[in-house]
Amino acid sequence: MLPDAQTPSEVSPGSALTDQFGRPLRSLRVSVTDRCNLRCNYCMPQEEYVWLPRQELLTFEEIARLAEVFTSLGVEDVRLTGGEPLLRRDLPQLVRMLAANPRIRDLALTTNGVLFAEQGEALRAAGLHRVTLSLDTLRPERFAALTGRDTHAQVLAGIAAARRLGFPKLKLDTVVLRGVNDDELADLIEYGRGVEAEVRFIEYMDVGGATEWSLEKVFTRAAMLEQLTKRYGTITPLNENSSAPAERFRLPDGTVFGIIASTTTPFCRSCDRSRLTADGLWYLCLYAQAGIDLRQMLRGGATPEELAARISSIWRARTDRGAELRAATGHRGVLVEIEQLRQDPHLEMHTRGG
Repeated sequence: MLPDAQTPSEVSPGSALTDQFGRPLRSLRVSVTDRCNLRCNYCMPQEEYVWLPRQELLTFEEIARLAEVFTSLGVEDVRLTGGEPLLRRDLPQLVRMLAANPRIRDLALTTNGVLFAEQGEALRAAGLHRVTLSLDTLRPERFAALTGRDTHAQVLAGIAAARRLGFPKLKLDTVVLRGVNDDELADLIEYGRGVEAEVRFIEYMDVGGATEWSLEKVFTRAAMLEQLTKRYGTITPLNENSSAPAERFRLPDGTVFGIIASTTTPFCRSCDRSRLTADGLWYLCLYAQAGIDLRQMLRGGATPEELAARISSIWRARTDRGAELRAATGHRGVLVEIEQLRQDPHLEMHTRGG
């Protein structure tokens, strides 16, 4: 059950747009492509996938129009994701369009970093506020085993470019897998310190695409803190009142790092995020099995008011808390089997912008 919110609450007319548990519509993750140039075994372990038809992808103008509607309803934070978003051609053009929206307080990008060194300057000039890059290991041979690609040097170059370009609040995301890269936590923190970036460790999640997931492979938040305490001494939680997914901690020397523990310590009670796929399906939860088709409405001539009314009614009825329900599962296995993923590519995390 949701702590401090055992039953859905009524939303009074005229109040801020909130769901049945009082969670606001504040953060929108926009996938611009379902394609990726890596094959990480915790997300996209297969070489070939059923890709979304290109003609069904939202144009930049359509994304900007939907962003206008969402921000009119309270969304302040927009994050561009994929797949790998830098595979979408002319992405700085979209960034420029979104940066012109005065209601967007935080315009961010999540990338695996492979292409960032060559595109970072254009994205910064277009108005991108922040960037988060993935770095699961400091070892090139381990990177190749994890991703199926030999592009570790490009990722490090991308991180260096982000620092050189002066992106504030630079973050590095690490998915920690037991027996794979769980011996690198301290090394990654030290690397992050060197490049002035905050490292965030992520528990291995059993969302769509994680077809090799098992609970035994999850290196938990508790295990991370135990290992890092042995290395650094007392670790202090910051206890921030925030809807951000990461719980942040401070080492004795002041270095701050984060842990996203969606698998063992879900934060559904504060989740203000929803996701828009590259072809215009809106998902209220990363674990949701179905989305709402906004592209059909948009291309059918719906007005901004009609779109806003539809989005509002759906969000007000929202009761999603997928991570909590999964955590409560007695016999927890793979969420979606590979055959089902092939039949419905929207169930893939790389399609809905994890």
